[in-house]
Amino acid sequence: MNIAFTKMQGLGNDFMVIDAIHQQVEFEASKIREWSNRHFGIGFDQLLVVENATQENVDFRYRIFNADGSEVQQCGNGARCFARFVYDKGLTDKTEITVETASGIIVLYIEDSGWVRVNMGAPNFEPASLPFLATEKSEEYALNVLGETLLIGAVSMGNPHAVLPVDDIRTAPVDKFGAAVESHPSFPERVNVGFAQKVDNTHIKLRVYERGAAETLACGTGACAAMVVLRHWQQVGDEVTVSLPGGDLKIQWDGNESSPVWMSGPAVTVFEGEILV
Repeated sequence: MNIAFTKMQGLGNDFMVIDAIHQQVEFEASKIREWSNRHFGIGFDQLLVVENATQENVDFRYRIFNADGSEVQQCGNGARCFARFVYDKGLTDKTEITVETASGIIVLYIEDSGWVRVNMGAPNFEPASLPFLATEKSEEYALNVLGETLLIGAVSMGNPHAVLPVDDIRTAPVDKFGAAVESHPSFPERVNVGFAQKVDNTHIKLRVYERGAAETLACGTGACAAMVVLRHWQQVGDEVTVSLPGGDLKIQWDGNESSPVWMSGPAVTVFEGEILV
């Protein structure tokens, strides 16, 4: 049986996207790992799946699998690609698309410019939301990693993030600390790790070591997490450009913990294909 798919990318964060409404697919972890292999498969950071919604007043269900086959709750760059996919494929003619994810409802807006704006929901700083094993909620945590003490911010953007401030993104210790923080015992379900350099009140440079995918060219939820942590620390304003290796995202948040985070950025189709299953 052949399965149709679309290869997409958002700032170099690349995806295999499958319409599971009009074709039947079993998403086994071993099969996803085969597809994600960049030498023997299609190659991608995440697999995105479009399914029928299970709730009223929702347009679609959005599922995300990492390259290692694990299913995760949220992916910001993927959400933009998801919106472009369902619109460009004619699965909807709406430019305001309501989507259910494993972490809740999100709303996607296709803008006249072709960019996609995403209401990512409110950030959650409660340690249990990540989960993160901390005795109490705090703006900053000390984490012992490889014999060193790192000061981090921790927040859930529908998926877990640890944010480490760095002086220079070019020399940030991503290789040294990325995997170690991702699998730290304090994060029992692992964590995405952002290395964030404040440039000024409106600009952050960021590299992200993603849970289950290692360092990627871009991470939408990671950009949101970096902005809200630095905003929480009163280091940036309400609207920030986050520069990742793959390009820039616009992130907006007013600092109120009940307010949603807004992310805007591009989503691009690379090619269409079929794979034998």
